[in-house]
Amino acid sequence: MTLPTEHVRTYPRFIWDALGIATDGKFPFYAWMTALTAVFLVGVNAWAHQTVDGLALTALSDHVSWGMYIGNFTFAVGLAAGAVMMVIPAYVYKDHAMHDVVIVGEILAIAAIVVALAFVNVDLGRIDRAWHLMPVVGRFHWPVSMLTWDVVVLGGYLLINLHVVGYLLYTRFLGQVPNPRWYLPFVFLSIIWAVSIHTVTAFLYSGLGGRPFWNTALLAPRFIVSAFVSGPAFIVLALQVVRRLTKFHVGDAPISTLVKILRVTVLINLFLVFSEVFTEFYTGGSHTAAAKYLYFGLHGHNALVPWIWTAIVFNVTSAFLFLSSSTRTHLWRVDIGCGLALVGLWIEKGIGLIVPGFVPSTLHEVIEYLPNRLEWKVTLGIWALGLMVFTIGLKVAIAVFTGRMRANETAVSPTVEA
Repeated sequence: MTLPTEHVRTYPRFIWDALGIATDGKFPFYAWMTALTAVFLVGVNAWAHQTVDGLALTALSDHVSWGMYIGNFTFAVGLAAGAVMMVIPAYVYKDHAMHDVVIVGEILAIAAIVVALAFVNVDLGRIDRAWHLMPVVGRFHWPVSMLTWDVVVLGGYLLINLHVVGYLLYTRFLGQVPNPRWYLPFVFLSIIWAVSIHTVTAFLYSGLGGRPFWNTALLAPRFIVSAFVSGPAFIVLALQVVRRLTKFHVGDAPISTLVKILRVTVLINLFLVFSEVFTEFYTGGSHTAAAKYLYFGLHGHNALVPWIWTAIVFNVTSAFLFLSSSTRTHLWRVDIGCGLALVGLWIEKGIGLIVPGFVPSTLHEVIEYLPNRLEWKVTLGIWALGLMVFTIGLKVAIAVFTGRMRANETAVSPTVEA
């Protein structure tokens, strides 16, 4: 099965126009991209110092070997998996109002996977070690190593979404109707793959027998449910920015559908967290030390207590806002709820999940960890990179969907107001 010859001849035009769209805009666009570029370059500089002098520049230690980077990796994987909540209503339940905006979720998945893979690489210490992550080529114990499986599913999910987004945009660029056989199988595959990427990530932690804080069968369901909170929450905010700053039409129906999803998933996420907390503290035993350290402190060490309680307050407040707000009359409450949910889950699935797995250590020593300035710089730089990928992807998609970027000669000049 091959593409027609005339399609191949228009590829350079499509790429050239996309590059023009990605680098052209008004002052707000240049200001936004300049700010992101500046933050990204600060992160690159910090990462360069880390590469030269090693991970000793971070706050990581032999006792806590995973921290800010892996915490953000976990959250980014969930963000990528949660983007599938645009695909399910649009293609499984045939919600036609979601069809034109489902591309936003696909682009978010691409940007989030780029962020996730970047965090894995900076956590390696040296970029030349990245080839060890590759199955067969590297030295991991394939197929037993869960980390290698994680790289496989993340890379596969990235390729799937790149194909779907690229094909849909390209056919729109040509002014043609997309052929279902070229994208529908990959759309449905992405639904299964989205669940797999976060399931494998959860297994990566819960499979470590020496870390009892992660040894729970609820970890994978928690990851999936929390992804179905963070993904839709981010997309709701993104859709509102798109319809306020661009000429791309975004109706109320897609936002309303995502908020309905959030009203359910945010409550399920809180219930699963409560179930784990109940099991930890009601049963007692030596394995509850990590949970005690996280929620109440242990032997005078309480560095993470303010973080996790902030996350709980944010998540509970967001649930209240979603349940008590209407997308027609109280959309600003929904916006606040989405922001609180994103920050709350970022803490909960970040240092609130990763660090307690190492505290206390296997020798029952309490060695605390909080990210230092260098780690914050690298982290912000990677998220700036992700936002740049997301912004450019949206900009090209909007230009195509609004008809400003077309293959025919009578099309409007490929410049989108964004």
